[in-house]
Amino acid sequence: MIATRPGEAFRLAFRDLYANSWRLVPLNALVGAVLVGVGMLAFAVHALLVLVVLAGPLVAALVHAAVTVVDTGNVTLADGIAGLKQHWRRGVALGAAGAAFALLAGLAIRFYSSAHVWPLAFVALYLVVALGIYQLVLWTLAVAHPERSLLGAARDAAELVARRPLATLALGLGLLLVNAAGIAAAVMPFLTLTIVYSFVVAAHFVLPRRPEESF
Repeated sequence: MIATRPGEAFRLAFRDLYANSWRLVPLNALVGAVLVGVGMLAFAVHALLVLVVLAGPLVAALVHAAVTVVDTGNVTLADGIAGLKQHWRRGVALGAAGAAFALLAGLAIRFYSSAHVWPLAFVALYLVVALGIYQLVLWTLAVAHPERSLLGAARDAAELVARRPLATLALGLGLLLVNAAGIAAAVMPFLTLTIVYSFVVAAHFVLPRRPEESF
């Protein structure tokens, strides 16, 4: 398998999003609205962070759509519904892991920054970014290979990150900039474009190329 470089993954994802935007944007907007709503509630009442788990199946459906468009070059709204039916259990499990990760990351950064232990705060921030990239790879592999256990997908994700550390870091930082720009510009780009674009980029980076893209 020829590995897709980060820059190429961004380019191919832009092409796929352009060709399928009218199909992907509604599903992405729904997921984005749920995530923003849940995030606001969780920020106001930390106990409601458990609601992030409920957003997991919708995220899994969006990842399924991203994997489908990378595998076939085309996607329909029915693919998103099929992904929700097929992967909702994995979405709950991965959502729970993501919620726990977000909670621990937030507590670690807040603790070290409030204690003015800036070196450890930066280390915590670095680990948050690294584990966030790992989560993106894990979601993609877990949805793309439903026949494998989540533990197997976690091992595969760790192996991929370890095998391509610099490329994976470049991919994650690029996606961080894309989403930060979307949020800074307005909420709507974040709701309608940047989330699904991130998953399509990740799918191109993680999954084998289609035969016509191997040349």
